[in-house]
Amino acid sequence: MALQFAAEEYAARLARLTARMQEEKLDALLLFAQESMYWLTGYDTFGYCFFQSLVVKRDGSMVLLTRSADLRQARHTSNIERIEIWVDRVNADPAVDLKNLLNELDLLGCRIGVEYDTHGMTGRTARLVDHQLANFGELIDASLLVSRLRLIKGPAEIAHVEKAAGLADDALEAALPLIRPGGSEAAILAAMQGAVFAGGGDYPANEFIIGSGADALLCRYKSGRRTLDANDQLTLEWAGVSAHYHAAMMRTVVIGEPTNRHRELYSACRETIQAIEMVLRPGNTFGTVFDVHARIMDERGLARHRLNACGYSLGARFSPSWMEHQMFHVGNPQEIEPDMSLFVHMIIMDSDSGTAMTLGQTYLTTPDKPRALSRYGLDFISA
Repeated sequence: MALQFAAEEYAARLARLTARMQEEKLDALLLFAQESMYWLTGYDTFGYCFFQSLVVKRDGSMVLLTRSADLRQARHTSNIERIEIWVDRVNADPAVDLKNLLNELDLLGCRIGVEYDTHGMTGRTARLVDHQLANFGELIDASLLVSRLRLIKGPAEIAHVEKAAGLADDALEAALPLIRPGGSEAAILAAMQGAVFAGGGDYPANEFIIGSGADALLCRYKSGRRTLDANDQLTLEWAGVSAHYHAAMMRTVVIGEPTNRHRELYSACRETIQAIEMVLRPGNTFGTVFDVHARIMDERGLARHRLNACGYSLGARFSPSWMEHQMFHVGNPQEIEPDMSLFVHMIIMDSDSGTAMTLGQTYLTTPDKPRALSRYGLDFISA
């Protein structure tokens, strides 16, 4: 088996999960999130684009229901002992296979948690599952149960987070010599992604974000490349990835002479992220972090130009996003605890002047002050 962690690590995770199931009075849990299956068993695939579910009973026994294409994938990458296959066919309803499996597992009439809020649970899949199981047992939305357990990273996970952070730095180092007047976005992107691969890293769970000129104000990847002008701006958001664990970074690089607005927005970004470092500590919440962000930005008259979130938890994630459920937004009561890997980003997009400025890096929380994982500081970058 090609497992990323020791058997004892997976056993400890299963024990934590079943203890939480006991607290929630769940007899079984239907996992549809690939990151949940990966965290719990090592199962590594993109087959979640089709119907599949890992059934976990409160006694710790597990059964994977998947397609034939993932049978060997599960055997090779996971510690799952029992794997059942639903057959591809015209008008197939794998939720029927799931119900029959649950019946065989003596779960009729039981309280069953379901991971609904995941990319592995499409609207159609949810309708099939609900239709088949509506009268089978009591279905509970347990979308965040494993997600919350994954917030705190163990030593072996932290090692991958730290490696990912080093790969993110390598990507920036590869990009900087190419960021210049006449530089190609295509070459910059290739160098960054190539540095991660060359360092033994993985594909990220979402595309690297790259945009210059007017596109520097976009917060998502889009198709199309351009050549940098003599006076330009380039926004980059990327992540190093190790065993699917992500460490993200974000920068806006100014090509040529920075405008006064660039410097003004950079000052706001740096002041805010340094203030956040003072509250990114146990005893505060994710909502506290956002409140600091909003207060400083709004005091500077930037309310219209900031976002309604300023970061999120990172971990082992699968496409289409490396973002975890837990985000820094208003009112989030999630407590900050040691050994969380958290991405803090400042994003200011001034559409009035066409000016972009961003600043972001990944931190590991400790019992005291957070530890920035990048070897690069927060200094202004120009080319």
